[in-house]
Amino acid sequence: MSKDNKEAVKTLKVKVASPYRTYFDEPAISISGVNKTGPFDVLEGHHNFITLLEPCELVIRTGSEERRIRINGGLMHVKSDMAAVFLDV
Repeated sequence: MSKDNKEAVKTLKVKVASPYRTYFDEPAISISGVNKTGPFDVLEGHHNFITLLEPCELVIRTGSEERRIRINGGLMHVKSDMAAVFLDV
């Protein structure tokens, strides 16, 4: 594949928020977290799901940076290439 035919980077919309603060609200390549079954990653095209998050460090990769957010737990809802993380609920 030539440089001119590179595929566009696939992203999903990621929002991490609590009732009083938005920590992240941008497109990202992936978000990683931990639930009762262990660590997991969400990328564009992921199946719809909802999960409770364990205390962990969320890792959000945008391509140009890796953002880390330490959480005490929360709820993640993934649907239609959007991952919403609700903290302090």
